[in-house]
Amino acid sequence: MAERTESRAVEEQMAVLLRGAVDVVTEGELRAKIEKSRATGGSLTVKVGFDPTAPDIHLGHTVLLRKMRHFQDLGHRVIFVTGDSTGLIGDPT
Repeated sequence: MAERTESRAVEEQMAVLLRGAVDVVTEGELRAKIEKSRATGGSLTVKVGFDPTAPDIHLGHTVLLRKMRHFQDLGHRVIFVTGDSTGLIGDPT
């Protein structure tokens, strides 16, 4: 069973979340949010969107799904978003 967020040190959480990542755009921001969640005893809410109009699902999607699982294992809340707005993001029309 996964340990709750407040019982995992910030450095432990960062190590889990950065494992396998090539680049993290806002590592400092992530660290600050984890520190705040740990100090307040709360958890982060992490949202990820998938394009429902995509013609297929491939193994590349599992990378993101697995990383979201890491957040869950650390006691954070993950929300998967699908729908019209998700499909429009990045649509040049």
